[in-house]
Amino acid sequence: MTTEGVSKTAGQVMHEGAECIGEHESLRRAAEMMRDMSVGALPICGDDDRLKGIITDRDIVIKCVAEGKDLDQTTASELARGLVWVDANANVEEALAKMEEHQIKRMPVIDNHRIVGMITEADLAKELPDSKLAEFVHRVYARG
Repeated sequence: MTTEGVSKTAGQVMHEGAECIGEHESLRRAAEMMRDMSVGALPICGDDDRLKGIITDRDIVIKCVAEGKDLDQTTASELARGLVWVDANANVEEALAKMEEHQIKRMPVIDNHRIVGMITEADLAKELPDSKLAEFVHRVYARG
């Protein structure tokens, strides 16, 4: 964890090449993609290749499985939540502030109107000083 981390951009600390689930694809397909890529969240992209939201493994379990919905009939767009994202050129402080404000642990990174990656709490953990990381964890996991 470096003190230089806070002066980096979101694009420098993100995981590159986020793969989208199509807005019309099933939650089963989303779960399979998450399994195959070992990730807990996927950006949802529309037919226009633009970001429409994000879906997490928890969303699938709570809002589909637990509700008795059909994984093959429910689409990713039906569970799309929040369009919180950060520009690739924004500094880590801005990304951190958005994640804290919306109490999210994963956020898409956009460059030139296209998704280029995801920034996660693990990415931040590698870059932030211990004090800043502790503050982030407290704010994101706090329930107000």
